[in-house]
Formats: sequence, structure tokens, C-alpha cells
Amino acid sequence: MGLLINGEYVDDALIRQEMASLRPHYEAMMADMEPVAREMQLKDWSKENVIERVLLRQEAARRAPAVSEEEINERLTELLPPPGDPENCEAGTTRAGVDQEAMKAEILAQIQMERLVQDVGEKAPKPKKQELLDFYQANRERFAVPPMLHASHIVKNVNDTVDEATAQAAIAVAEAELAAGGAFAEVADRHSDCAGQGGSLGWFPLGEMVEEFEAAVLALEPGQVSPVFRSVFGFHIAQLHDRRPEGIRPFNDVKDEIESALQAEKRERALETFVDELKEKAVVKSAKQPAV
Repeated sequence: MGLLINGEYVDDALIRQEMASLRPHYEAMMADMEPVAREMQLKDWSKENVIERVLLRQEAARRAPAVSEEEINERLTELLPPPGDPENCEAGTTRAGVDQEAMKAEILAQIQMERLVQDVGEKAPKPKKQELLDFYQANRERFAVPPMLHASHIVKNVNDTVDEATAQAAIAVAEAELAAGGAFAEVADRHSDCAGQGGSLGWFPLGEMVEEFEAAVLALEPGQVSPVFRSVFGFHIAQLHDRRPEGIRPFNDVKDEIESALQAEKRERALETFVDELKEKAVVKSAKQPAV
């Protein structure tokens, strides 16, 4: 038994497909339910999902936003590269035996739905500054940051191709240039196995680097350069530029991040409300497949 949604017949096979799609995600969630009750719940959710998608598609088609043939063909080419396209071989797809007109109709419906969803979301109100501040105050733990270090280094790796003595001799050359007044960034770019950016590691949280490296850097004051030290990777010289204590990121640093998250929630709620309104007006009933 299928469904008749605003006069459009929807086969029960679509609900079964939706159940198969949802089952891996929801079965663990419903593990405590009786098997029969679990199956009924899964079918109800799947049925609601199918109804909502059909209603959105119907409304999108009713509004009929303009979609160019070129845009449809571009999507078709992404799904089915033309014969002779190198991607066609890798993907294993072919246009032979495919009903391209049916696929174009599906693509048109998909684009129309995407534009409808976008239009509904764009009408959602933007978060006000007080909402952003309230969220920040209520969720300060989300913006906690560990102690941060800003450092650069010169490294000579010890590995299968470079032995200990060779690496130590090479780092000694860099150390001598620094002692003679060479700029750390310039010496790093000339001698480090991680040349570029003047050896800068940028800002990194405490606990991210290997223990020997962090111990050497933590012993420095901003601007100081370490003596040569050994880590599991090889020989290093480090320079500490700055450090920040653990704390909460300032509101101005996270304002855009909060605004984006709240706006996404508002768009989602706007779409849910829109779909609920479509369901209130819809005529949905069980029906047998109409005779062809």
C-alpha cells in the first residue's frame, strides 16, 4: 500500500528504501525497544521523511524557479561523463542504456528543491548581537584554549639516510651562524630540513609537540634561542617568539563563528516550520497503486 500525497501516488517501495537507509543509524538508538515496536517506529520515521521530501519537491515545482538547460547538462555530465572522458573509465559509468531524459527530470527537481531550501533559509532572521553574547556567556567552555606557544626551529633529521654524526655536524654550522649574529629566520631557511617560512611553527597548543621540543621551548623567554637539543627526530635549535596562557578566546575572536552557527540553526528551524506548514495543508492518505 502506497501513499497519495496531494494527488501524487508514491509507491511503498520508497518508504522501504528509506528504512534501509536509516536502519544502520537508528537501530543502535532504538536497541532497548521491542523488535516489532522498533520496526514500526523506523517505518513511521521513514514515511515522514518521504512525505516531507515529496511535499518539498511539489512546492519547488509549483514555484518553478528558472533552471537553464546548460545547468542541467552540467550536472548530467558530472553524473555521466561523456564517452571517451578519462573520468568515465575510473568511475565505471556510461551513458549507454541510461534514460537521460528521466535523469534530467530528476536533476531539474533537485535543483528546484535546492533553490527552495535556500530561499527559505535566506528569509530566516539574522542573529542579533545580544543573542551572540548570550550564547558566548552560556557556552564559554566551548571557547577554552590551552596554553599556546609561538616558536620557530631549525632541525637536522636523523634517519636512514643521515646518521647521528652528520646531522650533529650540520646543526653545529647553523648554531655557529646564529652565534655570529645571523638572523634566525635566514639561518633556518639556509640550513633546516624544514626550510621555508623562516622555520616558523606558528602558534601551537602545549602538548602538541614532542616532549623534548616543548621542554626546550618552555625553558626560554620570548626572543631567546635554545642551545642544540636532541629529539626523536634529530637535532634542533628553537626560538620562542611569544606565549599565551590558557584561557577563553575573546568574544570578538569568535563572534563570526557563533553568528554562523546560530544562523545555521535559524535556517534549519525556518525549514522545519516551512515543512510543517506544507504538511498541515497537504492531503495524504494510503492508496493502492493506480492501474496503468
